[in-house]
Amino acid sequence: MRGEAVRFSIPVLGLPLLALAACSPIQDRTRDGLIAAGLSPKLAGCMAKPMAEQLSVPQLRKLASIGRQPGEGGGRKQLLKRLRALDDPEIVSVTATAAALCSVGLG
Repeated sequence: MRGEAVRFSIPVLGLPLLALAACSPIQDRTRDGLIAAGLSPKLAGCMAKPMAEQLSVPQLRKLASIGRQPGEGGGRKQLLKRLRALDDPEIVSVTATAAALCSVGLG
C-alpha cells in the first residue's frame, strides 16, 4: 500500500510544474506584446502574469492584434484606447487593473 502511494504522488506532484511550464510561454508572449504596444519592459513584465492568468486564450489572441500603429504614440493611454476598440469589457478591465496595480507597485 505504501509503495502505491509513492508511485501515485509523483505524477500528482508533477502536475503543478507542468501547468507552470505551460503558462510561462503565454506570459512571455503577453509581456512581449505589451512591450510592442508601447509599454515599458518593467510595466509589461508586471502586467503579463495577471493578464495571462485571468484572460482566456481567445482573449489573449484578440489582445495580440492591437499592436502599435506607425506614427502612433505608446503608453498606457494609447493602449487603453486600442483595448476599448476590441469591444471586450473583460480585456479592458483586466488590463486596466493590472496596469494600475503595477504602476503603484502592488502587482
